[in-house]
Amino acid sequence: LLYERHGEPAAVVQLKDLEVPKVGDCDVHVKMLAAPINPADINMIQGTYPLLSPLPAVGGNEGVGEVLEVGHRVRALKSGDWVIPATTGLGTWRTQGVFPEEMLLKVPSDIPVLCAATLSVNPCTAFRVLTDFESLAPGDSVIQNAANSGVGQAVIQIARASGIRTINVVRDRPDLPKLVERLMALGADHVVTEEMLRKPEMKDIFKSIPRPRLALNCVGGKSTTEMLRHLQPKGTMVTYGGMAKQPVMVPVSAFIFRDVRLRGFWMTQWRNDHAQDQESVAAMMDALCQLIRRGQLTAPACTEVPLQDYRAALEASMKPFMSSKQILLL
Repeated sequence: LLYERHGEPAAVVQLKDLEVPKVGDCDVHVKMLAAPINPADINMIQGTYPLLSPLPAVGGNEGVGEVLEVGHRVRALKSGDWVIPATTGLGTWRTQGVFPEEMLLKVPSDIPVLCAATLSVNPCTAFRVLTDFESLAPGDSVIQNAANSGVGQAVIQIARASGIRTINVVRDRPDLPKLVERLMALGADHVVTEEMLRKPEMKDIFKSIPRPRLALNCVGGKSTTEMLRHLQPKGTMVTYGGMAKQPVMVPVSAFIFRDVRLRGFWMTQWRNDHAQDQESVAAMMDALCQLIRRGQLTAPACTEVPLQDYRAALEASMKPFMSSKQILLL
């Protein structure tokens, strides 16, 4: 799926037949199996993301493929292995591709294909924001908005596996009871709407669990300000997205009297910073794959779409209140 200019995805993305290049000494020929459509993919096509691929570009930053053939200098991969992108901008919305070995990470082929296809962005982000900012112990709590997003669902499950409680904020919507039920089934301790954040009943939640030391923000605007009220003194709020396209508003009193910390996180930057530190990358992937094998981490709710129906998938991925990730089957 190729785009030659930036613009609205359904208008600029086209399905094209291209020749597969020759496999060089350090290259890997991959047959792609499945690739999701994420918000960052859409922003890259629109030209609004901080990292843009040179045009013409193949869409997609995430997915899983099977190795068909390797160049004779490739040591870490062999035919039949499953691989996912090691970096942003791989262009995963394709049936086959030839990539340099260092652009790929091997993953176990005994995990479900949808888990592997959605492993390199959302679960990694969830793992890092839960690990890198506060040292949380079993019994501690975390509050997050956009709790039904891919990252939100992964946060709920990873936290649950570590004995950490989650307070999950979602927007009010027509099918709210169904969504609450789904998040509780994943292991959420509490699911509240943004409106409920302002209500005195929030105090009841903190009778049974401690106030959170960590808040995870993917929305911005009012939602952030309301979440901050419930953060412990000296707590940290990490912003990893801005779906409301509004700034983070923080009352001065939160800084002065509660000394809250505001931090940011971008998975692409973490990968760049750890490009030479394969141990950290391997430890994270290993921890996530173990959770998947134990049934403690599942793929987000997915809708599987054949590649030729890509336009419908692109349009569906941009609708508000979409609780299902569009996955292209390649």
